[in-house]
Amino acid sequence: MATKKKSGRKSSSKKKSSSSHRSGSSRPKSHSSSKKKSSSRRKYGPKAKKEVRTEMHHLKKGEHKNRRQAIAIGLSKARRKGAKVPPRQKAA
Repeated sequence: MATKKKSGRKSSSKKKSSSSHRSGSSRPKSHSSSKKKSSSRRKYGPKAKKEVRTEMHHLKKGEHKNRRQAIAIGLSKARRKGAKVPPRQKAA
């Protein structure tokens, strides 16, 4: 009987969340402002991702000391090739 109650709760909670999600006019204003923040995130181009992936492969072979070094080298190579990579952060 306990399993029946749990499954009933899950289905009822899904109905509530899906019905509130469908009505677009009742969304709070703060939700739309959070969308603006997500669009200002740093994004890397596919060429940059490929370079980092390659360097992570080199890390597994033992060519780099740690993960951070592999990522830094991959992004550096991507910058040289002209890939979409955000500018470097200044050391604090």
